[in-house]
Amino acid sequence: MQIINKTINLPDGRTITIETGKLAKQADGSVVVRMGDTMLLATVVANKEAKEGVDFLPLSVDYQEKFASTGKIPGGFLKRESRLSDYEILISRLVDRAIRPMFPSDYHADIQIMLSLISGDEESLPDALAALAASSALAVSDIPFNGPISEARVARVKGEWLVNPTKSQKEEADMDMIVAASIDNILMVEGEMKEASEDDMLEAIKIAHEAIKEQCKVQIELEKEAGKTEKREYSHESSDEVLKEKMQSELYDKAYEIAARQTADKSVRSESFSALKQEFIDSLPEEHEYDATLIGPYFKSIQKEACRNLVLNENKRLDGRKLNEIRPIWSEVDYLPNAHGSAVFTRGETQSLTSVTLGTKMDEQLIDGAMYSGTNKFMLHYNFPGFSTGEVRPNRGPGRREVGHGNLAWRAIKGMLPEENPYTIRVVSDILESNGSSSMATVCAGSLALMDAGIQIKTPVSGIAMGMISDGKNHAILSDILGDEDHLGDMDFKVTGTEAGITATQMDIKVDGLSYDVLKQALEQAREGRLHILNEMKKTLAQPNADLKPKAPRSVVLKIDKELIGAVIGPGGKVIQQIQKDTGATVVIEEVDNHGVVSIFAVNKDAMDGALAKVRAIVAMPEVGETYEGVVKSIMPFGAFVEFMPGKDGLLHISEIKWERVEKMDGVMEVGEKVQVKLVEVDKKTGKYRLSRKVLLPKPEKKEEGAN
Repeated sequence: MQIINKTINLPDGRTITIETGKLAKQADGSVVVRMGDTMLLATVVANKEAKEGVDFLPLSVDYQEKFASTGKIPGGFLKRESRLSDYEILISRLVDRAIRPMFPSDYHADIQIMLSLISGDEESLPDALAALAASSALAVSDIPFNGPISEARVARVKGEWLVNPTKSQKEEADMDMIVAASIDNILMVEGEMKEASEDDMLEAIKIAHEAIKEQCKVQIELEKEAGKTEKREYSHESSDEVLKEKMQSELYDKAYEIAARQTADKSVRSESFSALKQEFIDSLPEEHEYDATLIGPYFKSIQKEACRNLVLNENKRLDGRKLNEIRPIWSEVDYLPNAHGSAVFTRGETQSLTSVTLGTKMDEQLIDGAMYSGTNKFMLHYNFPGFSTGEVRPNRGPGRREVGHGNLAWRAIKGMLPEENPYTIRVVSDILESNGSSSMATVCAGSLALMDAGIQIKTPVSGIAMGMISDGKNHAILSDILGDEDHLGDMDFKVTGTEAGITATQMDIKVDGLSYDVLKQALEQAREGRLHILNEMKKTLAQPNADLKPKAPRSVVLKIDKELIGAVIGPGGKVIQQIQKDTGATVVIEEVDNHGVVSIFAVNKDAMDGALAKVRAIVAMPEVGETYEGVVKSIMPFGAFVEFMPGKDGLLHISEIKWERVEKMDGVMEVGEKVQVKLVEVDKKTGKYRLSRKVLLPKPEKKEEGAN
């Protein structure tokens, strides 16, 4: 057994180790990557041959956290790991997006990359190690791969740039980005920031790339030591050069002509291209020697080339817009009468109907993961049904794309929520039409819907999807890309932000040698487009509504002494349950920063006022000299105990009942009787209360001496 270990040194003195040859040796490639006590097992297996008729890369990437890695047992009924969580899906997507473009374009065998967290260190985050582990597993295999690649997290904490920061450091960061790259080129960027500038974002990418270069060099050494520099031979594509040349000569000019018509309606454009393809098929003799299965791929290549050249040669786009022009925008708020907030945002042929629902603490999302556990009070869900693109598609719940797009919009908006927010907030974006950048429509619609709901967000957020086409010499940057432009471009990136700066970004780069100057130009063009969209949004709603919708739950928050939490809850929850039963309000109490926080939610003023009065009565501090209406709770020979405030009893001594002398308590008072009393003393040692009734009664006049 040959075990190989390689070490990567981080700038702060920590190390990352890569080990191969010990675990999972029947996989085509396997490694264990470790940083601190966090360990990832990465395995890769590829079939020897491609399935018949497959003309794409059937790659699957699955990241899963084993609960045992952090000494936990899964919650729920099954008590075992099951379907991937959204968090695991997002990490799987990070690796997939970075690594997929690096396989040879003609390689079509099934590939499965599995990444397992087998040991979890709370401070050493695994997400930025996953792509390094996947690429290292490929390096020690014989699977064809144009790597290596890696990913690095870069965060800015108190003005200092950190590579692969600890969890504690990350939580203090005002910029948090994960960058994927090869030695030569940036491949993918994803992250969130607190209204950062474009220059800050570029600086973060450069710092991450320098760290990635070192990680790639170590992988090259690993590949050599493992003896895997020679990769397996394969032949997954057939070709017909005669057919290819025939189609190129006969169809390219016609395809260019269709693209040059600059038709705004994508269905008309699609029908024109389909008709051209069918016309060529019909022109072929019934008996021919061409490989008919190649007509589709060849035509797709010709169509892509024609559309790209239209942009590069003439600065013309498929729908007739200028390169930096944004499609027409219209929006509307308060569209759904029963929602707590709603908005419709339409840009060109992309439309989002977004709703906001406000809930209580009891509606918070419970998170039960190996690395992360707790609650989440802001959720954003994105739905992409088949009808949005005129397709018939089974509705099987959100896929990885929906999870990823929803997460991007969530990251874009969450930093703008008010810090003092008592509500659990759920935003749902239903895409009703789609022709490019539905995730950015979700950001815009989500901001409008939150403002419509009366949530006092700091400032609205907009988003734009950008594209780029390059032939190595010339390039064209496209604002607000269509779906077709997304597929034919060399770079697509999404930028969200406010007037002050960027809040989130997601970028995929498919071209080699992209310079930072071009990237800077693209980001500046994105800023201009983002601000234009913000201005269009403000025409509909410029700032949050001052009040909530009539059917939205109202909220009042009270801070109370920690010692009074038990009094509000009562024995076995009896008091708080009775308040909710009597008023119809929802009352939630928790301990925060060594004091109690009481949150009251109600849909009408009477319920709110009633619950608020009851809670205030419980937590109010008795004041000497104040008069209270009490209830007699028990009678003793020496007086009566009177509850003068909820949960607070005081002694009304027999001598304090009336001015006249009372010999005994029989018949003087009854249990349950209401009585006006005054708090005359609080014993400093025992905390007991002394009450008086007689001081509230007129004092009898003294009889004159000698009077009959």
